[in-house]
Amino acid sequence: MANTELFIEARAQERPRSQGVAVIRDLLALTKPRITTLVLTTGAAGACLAPGHVGTRTLLLALVGTALIVGSANALNMWMERDVDALMARTCNRPLPAGRLSPDVALAFGLGLAAVSTPVLFLVNTTTGLLGLVALVSYVAMYTPLKRHTHLALLVGAVPGAIPPLLGWSTATGGIALGGLLLFGVLFLWQVPHFAAISIFRAQDYARAGLQVVSVQHGERGARRTIAVWTVLLVAASLLFTPFGIAGRAYLGVATGLGAGFLALAFRGQIGAARLDGANGARWARRVFAYSIPYLVILLVALLLDRAA
Repeated sequence: MANTELFIEARAQERPRSQGVAVIRDLLALTKPRITTLVLTTGAAGACLAPGHVGTRTLLLALVGTALIVGSANALNMWMERDVDALMARTCNRPLPAGRLSPDVALAFGLGLAAVSTPVLFLVNTTTGLLGLVALVSYVAMYTPLKRHTHLALLVGAVPGAIPPLLGWSTATGGIALGGLLLFGVLFLWQVPHFAAISIFRAQDYARAGLQVVSVQHGERGARRTIAVWTVLLVAASLLFTPFGIAGRAYLGVATGLGAGFLALAFRGQIGAARLDGANGARWARRVFAYSIPYLVILLVALLLDRAA
């Protein structure tokens, strides 16, 4: 009997701790850790590629501020889209639509991160602080509500998505130069085929939720055309680092090979359009999406290695 009472008391003490861990886990989920990690990678790449030397303390301050402001944008995005997330299979188990977190808690968390992160980035320098503020406001106040009305919201959302390399660049230099703008351009252009591919194999989810992505507004073939056109622009932009003297021939070789692979995959959606309807189209779109991630990572690594050499 005594052992049973001890067991019950231990479980009662354990439950609040486990609930606390669950809340922390759900708050962390609001920040979209995988996206935040990718953003930090591109921000660090911008700092490393910029001319001159950035101190360790300054770089860490910039990365912490970037992580916090991205987490704020993602948390506020989830708060605003909790009704939409509940309608999609991919997002219905997120903390808010699943009912594990109160919307008020999520809102306070997102605003709290914004209140902390913005001054941190301004401590780095004024340019970095302003860029972070532009990224936060454009993502939350413009991109998020526009998604319900037009597929062109993607172009608006691609701006804050491409700002992190500029945050890194401005951390190192205090301003924005051609190299930073080229990084911004590559990140901006990369997002369009990447997310257009997602819109194809998640088309039913988006349509059910009322989100006006390109595949919903213009059909699968319209999304394929978007992928082809923007991949051409992306590959062209990626090759500009060499003629402008920011990267050398080694990078150019890597970028050319990666770009040729991306173009071949993207244009297969045009050349083989008749064979890619339905399930085949979704499989092709998944391959485009899967290729786009290592494409970006390897491109950035090649830039960094070329600069180091």
